[in-house]
Amino acid sequence: MKIHFFALMCIFLWAGFVCAISFMEAWLKFRAPGVTLPIGLGIGKLIFAALNKVEWVFGIVIFIMLLKGAAIGMPGKVLYGILIFILSIQTFWLLPALGIRADAHISGQVVMSNHYLHWFFIIGELIKVILLTCLGVSVFRTLTNTMSPA
Repeated sequence: MKIHFFALMCIFLWAGFVCAISFMEAWLKFRAPGVTLPIGLGIGKLIFAALNKVEWVFGIVIFIMLLKGAAIGMPGKVLYGILIFILSIQTFWLLPALGIRADAHISGQVVMSNHYLHWFFIIGELIKVILLTCLGVSVFRTLTNTMSPA
């Protein structure tokens, strides 16, 4: 039962981190007085690199919980697999590509204004939050089933 509770905590903390950073901090920093586009991009690179590391920690901890017996069934395992797939795409393709664009912008180069990579990243974040919520509900149901008398 403790394993399920810890997995549940990690799942919803992960969702909270993604929501707070990707859906609040990412665009609000540009509204702060004195924050120029290059400064905002530099801050964004730093924050998203840190978020990515935190997400991997949550992903690994949840994986360990699954190995230790947090029963989530096949649907939960599929959700987890898709989460890790999206996180891998973001880690090894989207974040590096967006980082190159940010560096070019910061150094004063002309950068294409509308870029599909941002949309891929945003869509990935939305899907992750939905999957994390579904996974959390699955673990919560398992937790409540183990707590209720049979």
